[in-house]
Amino acid sequence: MADEIPNVPGGPHLRTVAMPRDTNASGAIFGGWTVSQMDLAGGTFVAQRAQGRFVTVSIETMRFLKPIEVGDEVSVYCTLQEQGDTSIAVKIETWVRDRSGINPEKVTEGVFTYVALNEHGKPQALNASRWARFMA
Repeated sequence: MADEIPNVPGGPHLRTVAMPRDTNASGAIFGGWTVSQMDLAGGTFVAQRAQGRFVTVSIETMRFLKPIEVGDEVSVYCTLQEQGDTSIAVKIETWVRDRSGINPEKVTEGVFTYVALNEHGKPQALNASRWARFMA
């Protein structure tokens, strides 16, 4: 995956600051917290485009590249990677900047897959015409 901040219209899909309550015993931010932020951003990305309910079904190629420190500004960027009949794969990258606001660094990357569900909780086809503009 690229080592440049994604050029996503509207900027990151989630931006927050890592706080002391989110640390592990070593003083770095929990990996689980980071994955949670990525899934929240991915869910927001999909919700803005999907018509109806969806769930996260897998996380692939997840890599932790650098620890996140308390006080880092955390920005999560999402881009559509692939669409199937019922599923959407989203490339998600997490970047941080220290308190000075300079020197952005990528700290995690992964591909999260979401599946559209019907009212009975079963996979349903995505609205192809709605997604066509996001695949271009």
